[in-house]
Amino acid sequence: MNFLDNLVLPQSSEHIELLHYILMLIMFLFIPFISVLFGGTVLSVYYRKKGLRETNPLFLRFARDVIETLTINKSMGIILGIIPLLTSILVFAQLFHSTDSPSINYLVFAFIFTAIGVILIYTYRYSVIFSGLFETIKSIVPEDDNNSELIKNYRDGSRALGTRTGRYGLIFLFIALFLYVAAVSNSLYPLFSIEVIARFLQFLSAAFAVTGGAILFVFFYWDGGKKTDDENYRTFVKKTALRITFTGALIQPFFLTFDIIALPSNALSGAVFTYSTLAILLIFAAYHFLYSMIRNSDVKMSGPVFYVLIFSMFGVIVKDQLAMGNATKLNSVILASKYTEYLKEITGENKVMAAANGEQIFKNICSSCHSFDHKIVGPPYKQTLPKYEGKLDQLVAFIRNPSKKNPDYPPMPNPGLRPNEAQAVAEWLMKTYKTK
Repeated sequence: MNFLDNLVLPQSSEHIELLHYILMLIMFLFIPFISVLFGGTVLSVYYRKKGLRETNPLFLRFARDVIETLTINKSMGIILGIIPLLTSILVFAQLFHSTDSPSINYLVFAFIFTAIGVILIYTYRYSVIFSGLFETIKSIVPEDDNNSELIKNYRDGSRALGTRTGRYGLIFLFIALFLYVAAVSNSLYPLFSIEVIARFLQFLSAAFAVTGGAILFVFFYWDGGKKTDDENYRTFVKKTALRITFTGALIQPFFLTFDIIALPSNALSGAVFTYSTLAILLIFAAYHFLYSMIRNSDVKMSGPVFYVLIFSMFGVIVKDQLAMGNATKLNSVILASKYTEYLKEITGENKVMAAANGEQIFKNICSSCHSFDHKIVGPPYKQTLPKYEGKLDQLVAFIRNPSKKNPDYPPMPNPGLRPNEAQAVAEWLMKTYKTK
């Protein structure tokens, strides 16, 4: 998306770290809401279709209550479902500037599909409400009344609209969610890899677990729960929500463990393991609360179940962001070095330092630890420089911010070179090492 390049500003290392925190906060808002929106719509569409086919008022009531309660209102659909994705596109454009990563393209298409899906789902929401209203009116209007047929047509029209918009809304949202998972995983895995598919399945199972927890929370905990004298309906809601929550949560540890095993080594860190473990422990706490509710036929734990599942989802979000930050650390260093160059350019410092001599810098600083053809302290350049062919920016970034690459050698200390000095010595090294 070339037009996004016009919106990109130079970023320091502090700004890049802040962007990762902003992206994390955006996900805290977007992922729980979109998960409940998707899971709630699946349940509503399924039980509505089943209720119309079997003429079961219990199913129809549940379908209406779920979609009406969990979607909150259309303003929340925009604030929590659409705007966060738009903001994510802008953040990704900054973080992946000057790379060939397709993550931004995936996010743009995810945004388009999400917007369409959210519009269709909220159309479905209102069609379900109106069809229920017309059904109530029809039940109190006599068959021989002149308006009876008109009301029936309105009801049937609302039902048909609900069937179409609910189904297509789910299709669009399903595609959008896959593209979103692919976008945030692209720094680690290719699009249709088994790892991305596993992450997507983990997302879907978490969505249903949180949706079931949200139903329990709203129907039995929040503000005393929904008031109803129909004990059959209350029992049905509790059993259905418990089954959905338990099934969705049951396979979460498997997916999270697989993700940790599959993560590339450059994405791993102690913090990634810590947050993965925390997420799994919170899921096991949810099992405990769910078991207590099933065993005691009690709904007092509805609130804790929902809270624990939400915090487990937050743990997974933090883990994924840390892994992405680790995997893109080199690109972040390159972006930060370009920011330094930009800052020096606008302040005029580059004019003073323009004449850096790469060979002289090598002799003064690098030659005490490095040679071209044999080991001194660090590895010989003929062994390390071939991998930087055509990747001069990466070599410059490594010289300015070295990290341990080879376990057979000690870590390289930071030589403290300015951007133009690192550039000069990198260019000289790449021109010289083949002739030595």
